[in-house]
Amino acid sequence: MPSHMPGREELPDTLKRSPKKAQRTFIKTHDSAVEQYGEGERAHRTALSAVKHSFEKVGDHWEAKEKKGPSDAKAAGGRDTDAPTAGGVDANASKKHLMDVARRLDVSGRSTMTKPELVDAIQKANDRETRKARE
Repeated sequence: MPSHMPGREELPDTLKRSPKKAQRTFIKTHDSAVEQYGEGERAHRTALSAVKHSFEKVGDHWEAKEKKGPSDAKAAGGRDTDAPTAGGVDANASKKHLMDVARRLDVSGRSTMTKPELVDAIQKANDRETRKARE
């Protein structure tokens, strides 16, 4: 096993603020993908995809999901699908769960939102929190 661990160096800030298990998932998958595809965006995307299977983005970090599985239509369809990604939001979670996440992120107007609107609003709130955390 080489002492050089590229995955650790590639770890996104949102994952640095997340549980160790999410970090290990990213690093292990990234390093395996680098062996398969070489360094670059594909290895990074593959590692993030593995994280999204078990974790969801909440604000500026990732948290364990209630149920493992694809987080959105893009993840369910694989890399060749044209389906949109939900940017780490667990779009396949229950509306009740999405409401809870929206409440924690203080999303205004959440009580009247549809499930797709909640996913979109949570994604925007996550982006805001991540930007704030970088400042």
